[in-house]
Amino acid sequence: RRAIPDRLGKPEPRVSAPKDVSASDAAAVVGETCPVDRVAIWQTLRKEAREDAEFEPALASYLFSTILAHRSLEDALAFVLANKLRSNVLLDSQLLELFSAQYRKDATLVRSAQADLQAVVDRDPACDKYLQILLFFKGFQAVQAHRVAHALWKENREPLALLLQSRISEVFHVDIHPGAVIGEGVMLDHATGVVIGETAVVGNNVSILHGVTLGGTGTRDGDRHPKIGDGVVIGAGVTILGPITVGANSKIGAGSVVLREIPPNRVAVGIPARLVGKPSPSAEPSLDMDQVSGLSDYYYSI
Repeated sequence: RRAIPDRLGKPEPRVSAPKDVSASDAAAVVGETCPVDRVAIWQTLRKEAREDAEFEPALASYLFSTILAHRSLEDALAFVLANKLRSNVLLDSQLLELFSAQYRKDATLVRSAQADLQAVVDRDPACDKYLQILLFFKGFQAVQAHRVAHALWKENREPLALLLQSRISEVFHVDIHPGAVIGEGVMLDHATGVVIGETAVVGNNVSILHGVTLGGTGTRDGDRHPKIGDGVVIGAGVTILGPITVGANSKIGAGSVVLREIPPNRVAVGIPARLVGKPSPSAEPSLDMDQVSGLSDYYYSI
C-alpha cells in the first residue's frame, strides 16, 4: 500500500483541532486502517478540495459548500449526508441537525468515519483522494449514515433509526438494519445491493463487495444473522445465511452461498461454499483485496 506520508502529502498551514479533540485523539491509531492523524486527514481533504476547485472552476461552488465552508470533518460529513438523504418531507436542515448532534455526542462516530476513509484509500486502486470518498463513494456514505442510525437505535429511538434506514436504502441501494453492528475500517466496494440484517455483526477491517447478503433464515426472533470476523473479504454476490461465524482473515469467493461456519484464515467458495486450499494464518485478505489466490484447488469444469 501507499505510504501514509505519500497519501497525506504536504499539509496546509496548520489549523486548530476541533475543541473536543484531545492531543491523544488527534493521533489515534486503531488497527492498520485507522487514520494516523485526525487533523491531517481534514487538512488533506481541504487541500484536495482547493486543488480540484482550481483545476475545475465549475466545481468551485460545490466544493466550497461541501468541504471548504466547514471547520471539521464531522461538519462536512453531516452536510453531505443531510443533502444526500433529504426528501420532500424530510428536510436537509432537520437531517443536518440530527447528524451534527450525534457527532457532537459520540466521538467514536467520527473516529470510525476516519478509519473507513483510510480503508478505501488503502484498498481501492481507483481512488487516490479522500475527497472522492467523502463526496462520491456511496458505500462510504451508506456506512456513515448507518452508524448514526445505529446510534439512534441504541438510544431506543427506533422510529427515527428505521426512517434513516429506509432513506439509506432508497438513495444508496444499501439496506443495513440499524440494529446491525459494523466495525471500523470497513469498505463497501461499489455497494449496490448490499443487505445486512438486524443481528449481523461485521468486524474491523472487513471488505465487502456489491450484491452481498448477510441474511437470516426462518421467522424466529433473536440471533439469526451472520457474524463476520476481522480482516475478512467477501466477494461480489455472496450470500451468507443464518447465525454462523465467518472466522477472522477468511476469504469468501464471489457468488458463493455460505450455510456453515468458516474457520479463521480459510478460503471458501461455491454453492454451497466449501473450504479450499490450506489455512493462511499470516494473511489479512481484506487489506489487499485479493479475491482469487487460494482458489487453485477448486475444481472448474468449463
